[in-house]
Amino acid sequence: MDSVRQNKVNSLMQRELAEIFQLEGRNFLPGGLITVSAVRVSPDLGVAKVFLSLFPVKDKKAVIGSIKAQQHRLRGQLGGRIGKQMRVVPELLFYVDDSLDRAEAIDKLLKG
Repeated sequence: MDSVRQNKVNSLMQRELAEIFQLEGRNFLPGGLITVSAVRVSPDLGVAKVFLSLFPVKDKKAVIGSIKAQQHRLRGQLGGRIGKQMRVVPELLFYVDDSLDRAEAIDKLLKG
């Protein structure tokens, strides 16, 4: 169970990362859409797991790989935005959010 502080940091980081990906998204995924679906920070606020939804993409691992390669720059941009609210900017770990794909597969199974 996340604390109130963790929830506030989660929502702050999700909002700011969404804006960063809105501006920078075409560099990672030309003609596509990158959505920050969730952010989960550790209890010590040192590590943040960022779940990204990518649409329309065939090779999601390649896109996540290019995002991970730019992880340091993205963390710097995030620090510029939330530096006044947080003393330390958490380390960012990026993951593909495949919950929509799983929901679609379950829906197909139920209909078929």
